[in-house]
This record gives sequence, C-alpha cells and structure tokens, in this order.
Amino acid sequence: MKLIQSKDNPFYKELVRLAGNARQRGKAGQALLDGAHLLAAYLAGGHQPRHVLVNSAGLADAEIAALLARLEAAVAVTQLDDKLFAALSELKTPTGILALIDMPRPAPAAAHFALLLEDIQDPGNLGSMLRSAAAAGCDAVYLSAGCADAWSPRVLRAAMGGHFCLAIHERQDLQQVAGAFSGKLLATRLDATASLYDSDLSGDIAFMMGNEGAGLSDELLALASHPLIIPMPGKVESLNVAAATAICLFEAVRQRQ
Repeated sequence: MKLIQSKDNPFYKELVRLAGNARQRGKAGQALLDGAHLLAAYLAGGHQPRHVLVNSAGLADAEIAALLARLEAAVAVTQLDDKLFAALSELKTPTGILALIDMPRPAPAAAHFALLLEDIQDPGNLGSMLRSAAAAGCDAVYLSAGCADAWSPRVLRAAMGGHFCLAIHERQDLQQVAGAFSGKLLATRLDATASLYDSDLSGDIAFMMGNEGAGLSDELLALASHPLIIPMPGKVESLNVAAATAICLFEAVRQRQ
C-alpha cells in the first residue's frame, strides 16, 4: 500500500482541488465520498471507486477493513498521513476512509415520478430532498443551475447514499424540462385551493419545488397544471422546503400504493 506524506504530492494536490471546488469536480467528472456508509452505498449501487484513501485510524477499523476486503485488488488503496487526510474532510473527526469516484451521468429518459428543484441553495436541504426522493422511489431529479452542487461533501452527507439510486440531472433548464413532461406538474402555493391530500397523485407526476426564500419562479408556477396547498392548521405560515418536499412525495407514495 502506497503512503503519501507530502502535501506537494501531485495526486494529493488534485484531491484537494476536488474536495473544495465544485467547478473542478464538474470538469473532472469526479467527487470524493467521505465515510464507510457512503462508500458502502456506492458499492451497493453496482459501482466501483477509482481510488480509496485511508488514514491510520481507518486501517484499524473493522468496518473499513471489511470494505477494503470487498474491493480486493481491483481498486488502488493509498494511506494518507493523518494531517493530510484531515485536510480533505470537512468533519472534525475524520471518518478514516475516502473514495474517489466517477460521478454518474444519467442518460436522458422519460420520467414517471420526478422532482424539479429550482435554486435550492442550502446543501443540507438539497441533500435531504435527494434522500427523500430516493426513499420515495422517484426515477429522476432535475436541478436548476442555481442549485447547490449536488456532489459537494455536505450534500453527499445529507443524502446518505440517495445519490446512487437516483438519476440526478444537474444544471437543467427547468422550464424546458417541465414543458416536455407529459404528466401532471404539481406545485405548492399558499393561495392554492386544492389540498395535497384531496388531489389525485396517480399516473406520471412531477413535483416542482422552489428556492428557500423566494419559492418557485413565476415562470414555473405558470406551468403548474395542479397548484396545491399543504394544509397547516397550526400557527405557522410555511414549511421548510425539504420538509414540504418529503410530505408531498410520501403522500404520492401513500396514494400510489
């Protein structure tokens, strides 16, 4: 097993750029997974990482050792000096394992249960929404160019493996996507008269969810064939967008089962 101890190592310098720069991730088509759970989810999706990186604690961890055994000799494994490893992770306590992966690039395909996300800027919200979409069985998620980077470390952690059972289409023209969708286009709005729970969510559907502060743009709201309201009998005026998304998706799951 190779050991890297210098921050001037060319491979390590490339990893640093990937860890901290969305543009570099997009250019390379690669990202870093931080932690055994994310790597296990990636493997369960039938993927193989390009390279695996561990620190000294990772080498002594039983769960990580089991993952390394699954990889056998097919994937290069490199040990990083503990300080170098810590510099690649946003976590205060490093997980002990990182994986360099090729970001999946889904081919265009007709969607039947989709999620359109416009300018979701908080990485925690975006990751939570991707996880909900994966759990609900969505077959496609479309992200506008104004969304947070789907492959950033924070979004990956929040989605907890949801990336690897979803077709995630980034930097999309959502008006074009919505215009081409043949099913129901659903959008929540406070002035809607139809309740989510009284609406027919069978057939091909796409929920459109907007920015945390501004909501959906007027252009996308105008394309919604079914404006809905989530009943809120309590004394608040709105919901967090990730919570609203989960409510909508799982009402659709309830009806479709």
